[in-house]
Amino acid sequence: MAKALVTGGAGFLGSHLADYLIEEMGAEVVVLDDLSGGFADNVHPEARLVEGSIVDHDLVDRLFASERFDFVYHLAAYAAEGLSHFIKRFNHTNNLIGSVNLINAAVNTGVRCFVFTSSIAVYGAGQLPMREDMLPRPEDSYGIAKLAVEQELEASRAMFGLDYVIFRPHNVYGPRQNLGDRYRNVVGIFMNRLMRGEELIIFGDGDQQRAFTYVDDVIPAMARSAELDRARNRIFNAGADAVYSVNELAERVMQAMGLHGELRHVEARNEVYRAWSDHSRFRSVFPGAASTSIEDGLARMAAWANEAGVRSSAPFEAIEIRKNLPAAWLESPLGDPG
Repeated sequence: MAKALVTGGAGFLGSHLADYLIEEMGAEVVVLDDLSGGFADNVHPEARLVEGSIVDHDLVDRLFASERFDFVYHLAAYAAEGLSHFIKRFNHTNNLIGSVNLINAAVNTGVRCFVFTSSIAVYGAGQLPMREDMLPRPEDSYGIAKLAVEQELEASRAMFGLDYVIFRPHNVYGPRQNLGDRYRNVVGIFMNRLMRGEELIIFGDGDQQRAFTYVDDVIPAMARSAELDRARNRIFNAGADAVYSVNELAERVMQAMGLHGELRHVEARNEVYRAWSDHSRFRSVFPGAASTSIEDGLARMAAWANEAGVRSSAPFEAIEIRKNLPAAWLESPLGDPG
């Protein structure tokens, strides 16, 4: 039986991945999570939760030395693209340095494959559809950190023989998403605000375009990639093909929730206006992957959200740069459309 580490495994995406590894692949799973964005009750009862941060290199080294993992699935990150401009030190510490700690430990203990969840934020603007052979030009600190980790993995493969698989998913949503997060995951934020009877706040005109991806459509490929020779040392865009504006998304979320909320447009912020990717490479290596319609995906998440109920979270207190910080972020729990 393979032994796998899932970082961020108490969070939304990581907990779904850990479930699949255990239930469908029979893996022994250890979850490493500091619970800053996830919840202990998301963790599968057959997984072992180690509460701690990937930034703690002593903890990481001890864990790898004692467990001797076959595979690492690295999903831990603070994935707020828009906010990352204003928390550069925090962003790079958590998303880059923490990842380097894991890569060091993986090399030193003979991990067979390192699966990394990157982001289409590495592409930047004006490259549509985004393809893996394009030159990355990230426009925010989050995308810069993710690209740096990708490059560290490529260098570690060349220097030490550490195999990797990199996924660039986008706008993934579904049950267990942290509805109370103020800065990430616009689907969850819209649902939470509707349940609170609040207006849905949208940066700019709302015509920004994104593709929104249901969680079950990407998890099986991510889980099985570590054992697939044809996936090794490659990068894959992963996500939905259908593109929607943020205004359209708001209307569809209201339909799914059976609730109405007023839309309030606030000053636009600095973001990539249109972002979606080509998935032909993903489909060629992972044929038969599910493709859930936005209607079905939102309906499933809405059923879960109505049962889970309203969530709340504190604002991010450690803002490092306040110049050009969107005023709306200072007044209410808003979100990042991707």
